[in-house]
Amino acid sequence: MEKNPHNKNLLVELFVEELPPKALNKLGEAFSSVLFESLKTQGLTLENAAVTAFATPRRLAAHIKYVADKAADKQISQKLMPANVGLDANGNASPALIKKLQSLGADASAVANLKNDNNTLFLDVLQEGVTLQDGLQKALNEAIAKLPIPKVMTYQLHENTQNPGWESVNFVRPAHGLVAMHGSSTIAVSALGLNASNITHGHRFEAKQPVITIKHADSYEQQLSDEGAVIASFANRKAEIANQLNAAAAKQNLKPIEDDALLDEVTALVERPNVLLGQFEEVYLEVPQECLILTMKANQKYFPLLDTNDKLTNKFLIVSNISPKDPSALIGGNERVVRPRLADAKFFFDQDRKKTLESRIDGLDKVVYHNKLGSQAKRNGRVAKIAQSIVEKINPSLTLKVVKAARISKADLLTDMVNEFPELQGIMGRYYAQHEGLDDDIAFAIEDHYKPRFSGDELPRETVGIVLALADKLETLVGLFSIGEKPTGDKDPFALRRQALGILRIIIEAKIPLRFGDIIIDALSPFNLSFDDQVKTASAIREFCFDRLSISLRDLGASPQEIDAVLSIAPQFLSEIPERLNAVHTFSTLPEAPALAAANKRVSNILKKVEGEVKAEVNANLLQEPAEIALNTALSKVKPEADKLFESGDYTGSLKALAALKAPVDDFFDNVMVNADDPALKANRLGLLATLHQTMNRVADLSKLAS
Repeated sequence: MEKNPHNKNLLVELFVEELPPKALNKLGEAFSSVLFESLKTQGLTLENAAVTAFATPRRLAAHIKYVADKAADKQISQKLMPANVGLDANGNASPALIKKLQSLGADASAVANLKNDNNTLFLDVLQEGVTLQDGLQKALNEAIAKLPIPKVMTYQLHENTQNPGWESVNFVRPAHGLVAMHGSSTIAVSALGLNASNITHGHRFEAKQPVITIKHADSYEQQLSDEGAVIASFANRKAEIANQLNAAAAKQNLKPIEDDALLDEVTALVERPNVLLGQFEEVYLEVPQECLILTMKANQKYFPLLDTNDKLTNKFLIVSNISPKDPSALIGGNERVVRPRLADAKFFFDQDRKKTLESRIDGLDKVVYHNKLGSQAKRNGRVAKIAQSIVEKINPSLTLKVVKAARISKADLLTDMVNEFPELQGIMGRYYAQHEGLDDDIAFAIEDHYKPRFSGDELPRETVGIVLALADKLETLVGLFSIGEKPTGDKDPFALRRQALGILRIIIEAKIPLRFGDIIIDALSPFNLSFDDQVKTASAIREFCFDRLSISLRDLGASPQEIDAVLSIAPQFLSEIPERLNAVHTFSTLPEAPALAAANKRVSNILKKVEGEVKAEVNANLLQEPAEIALNTALSKVKPEADKLFESGDYTGSLKALAALKAPVDDFFDNVMVNADDPALKANRLGLLATLHQTMNRVADLSKLAS
């Protein structure tokens, strides 16, 4: 006997043909969460209700705890009509009001209980709670409609009593079963032309019972495991695969390659995993391991095994969906399948090394980069010019290496290996450069100039690579901005936001000692733009990059106010920004900070209202009030100290020195009239404030810290 026959757990399952593996986890989470939220909104879930998502290659399911068979009735205030329409001058109901009340199941006697709120009539009515059947039907329709389906299929249902004739259905894959159970009872709902039952199916090949009758919503997961040989939970199946991979690798004193995306994908391909060990001939290890790893992961979904030095071995792990007593045939089949892939990789590698990278450069002229920006060869020439301009300013001794690396950096795009595996661009260029005996600085720069490729990726290893990576990204940004290809909203087809973040990270983390404005000018020079277009493009790029930097710093946990304080003064040396930000953060913790920030804001507002330029100059002979004399005296001591610390790069010390100004600044604003009647006195006091403003805002605009 169930303790409460009205409050039980709910199970819903859609049984379908094999779902797209890369989308499975998202589909499972979306199906269960929308289902749960809809039931909750309708008042059908109780306190402590919780949802568990299930997703396998052939099913999406949700188990929801504490679901009522009917939502509670509730009193609601029903809006009727304006009072002057519903009631006559004597307060009697108009025909329109009587008709409205009748439509709600009430009569004229309800008039006495109406509420008049702001000349609008309301009637308190009891709204009956929705039944689970109706509520679940609505929730199921919503969950299916809101699934993040990558690509919809259209298929036809066979003739049945519910849908006479043929009917087309749109869904991610053809659906063959629907389970809906509240406790041990089936709920009469339907979806995708299917009526709910308590029948589902187990593993295609391993199930003890191919057809499974679910006894209770709470027995679903266990029955699928025991009778159907299916691990229904995506997370549990993923953990089981990881455990089996690590155990199988440990037996060989090896370790599987770490790749969470691949682990997710194989989790979405099997219902009960079985990890097996395969191997290939050692001769293929002559090929760069990146090529072998990529082909095994991308094409076969295998997990390559590495030794303790992270070098690839000739062994790999297979995640199978079946568990035969004798797995030799299964292993042998997988080994036969992977061998031609590895042989192709070896062939490509051997053939590519017969031509030098230099000999391939002319071919780049036939590769279109962008119809408005020319070929890859022209782009390469621009990158080389930008890289040369930058390296000549920071380390002229590396100019020849940078120019050489820039010239051949895209040559591997014309190799067979990169044509087959575009993900290996740069990596193969490095291998081929090393094969030709080129300097490691040049070889590594070819690989590294694509870095950082994503958030958290490492920067190039050496200066040659750093300069080339910076030049390559700048050329992309400037070129595409100059032809109006800026990102808009969510659309960023050329990944320019990522390019901008790459530029910023390189300049800041590699501490490039160049002004940001000068770097942009270097990047503009090869494009032959008009002066107006140069100004327009430079301004747009600067704004875009600072916007990306602000977002990135917030993502790293910095305060929006502190970021605004630093970026609003547009530091030209971006490499200084982390130190400035740390200094502002330290300053903001000082007890004097709020008052100084507020005073700074007040000073800024006063100076903004003055027509013409206010020079930061003070004539001591014109100082009259004790408070302005005291402020000038304090400034004459603090300013040299703060400036000296600033020039030495001690931004924290420079800001801390300002704390001594709090008392004289407060006293000044309490006792001195800036806008004096005497023009000379007024001008002198404005000069004093301008000096204060200049002193306080060298590290950052402290007025941005004012609340």
